[in-house]
Amino acid sequence: MHTVLIKNAKVVNEGSIQNCDVLIQNEEIVEIADSISAKSSDTQIIDAEGNYLLPGVIDDQVHFREPGLTHKATIETESKAAVAGGITTFIEMPNTVPQATTVELLEDKFEIARKTSWANYSFMFGGTNDNLEEILKVDPKKVAALKLFLGSSTGNMLVDDPKVLENIFAKTNLLIAVHCEDEATIKANLKSHTDRYGDDIPMECHPTIRSEEACYLSSSRAIALAKKTGARLHVFHLSTAKETALFDNKTPLVKKKITAEVCIHHLWFSDEDYKEKGTLIKWNPAVKTASDREGLWKALLDDRIDVIATDHAPHTLEEKKNVYTKAPSGGPLVQHALVAMLENYHHGKISLEKIVEKMCHNPAILFQIKNRGFIKKGFKADLVLVDLHAPWTVNKSNIFYKCGWSPFEGFTFKSRITHTLVNGKLVFNNSKFAKTSNAQRLEFNR
Repeated sequence: MHTVLIKNAKVVNEGSIQNCDVLIQNEEIVEIADSISAKSSDTQIIDAEGNYLLPGVIDDQVHFREPGLTHKATIETESKAAVAGGITTFIEMPNTVPQATTVELLEDKFEIARKTSWANYSFMFGGTNDNLEEILKVDPKKVAALKLFLGSSTGNMLVDDPKVLENIFAKTNLLIAVHCEDEATIKANLKSHTDRYGDDIPMECHPTIRSEEACYLSSSRAIALAKKTGARLHVFHLSTAKETALFDNKTPLVKKKITAEVCIHHLWFSDEDYKEKGTLIKWNPAVKTASDREGLWKALLDDRIDVIATDHAPHTLEEKKNVYTKAPSGGPLVQHALVAMLENYHHGKISLEKIVEKMCHNPAILFQIKNRGFIKKGFKADLVLVDLHAPWTVNKSNIFYKCGWSPFEGFTFKSRITHTLVNGKLVFNNSKFAKTSNAQRLEFNR
């Protein structure tokens, strides 16, 4: 039996912080108490030294690029970067090459993850204008959700036929996760800008092209359709203050039919950063104004927004350095997401308990993930130790992404991830990885 004892930790869980020891046997947490003694000489003891123990982060939206785009990233490289950043579980998107729009192709991705992933994993199935029959074959107990792109993005999977869309919403019993941007609005805005600038459009125009109106039109329509059909809807990566009015905080998350997510970059950057960062912070939806950012923060803290995610979407630096129309949208974030939120804790914007709620507990509740996302007896031992006072600066030498760059390069974070456990095994320890991983496919309580 593999036994791990974490001593002297400040355990952040379910709205409280308590000084505790945590005992792990094999994959599960078996005891949480004020003081626990090692019961055998071969127990692995980790002295937390008063640092904070969090449940492993569950990231509900990543693009790990495999198969087909492995020059940018692989499941192995990005999941390693994830565990280095305290993310122990990820849900990956279907816009790979080939796209995961049949059950067979989806299972191919599960098989890659089974062999190479360092973090626990599931995948979303991709909806298109013509694959409803395949959607209806998907077992909700085995797959995280259905992903629909209502605006085109990397690896165009646009679903733009209103009748098809309503049919999908009405017939699937999968949770539907949506990328909401109105395609007609974006196309019209892009044409007016290319008519004026050609391909070399200033990056500052990105939030004007992929505008507040484009986001609000699409998300409001998706919500109306969900209400009409009774579908379970999760709206990805809100980027505008206006959209937050579409969501409520009157219903407990476990009973919500319509939920929302915000991503790290929309909480961190604003359009004022385009001048310095350029295409490195080109995302879809676009990073918008400082007032939009504050509106997102307000909705996050008052529980209209349920989850914080990354939308980790790496591209090579060479690709990102193209002119506006040729530079792809997306950037790498999994290694730096948790420490970025902890930076906001240091600035007094959010509590540790709220970070854990939005990054660990709520994704588990929202996706009905079995036995993860909490520090509780009987739950899987996906755990992260954090030293809140161990500054480090992001640079090329400490970036684990295959693409080798980060929008945070040059920034000094106050907090550091010291240990990450996945299913009871210490896989990351003070900047070093274990020799082998210990990841598992997610199971769902559905």
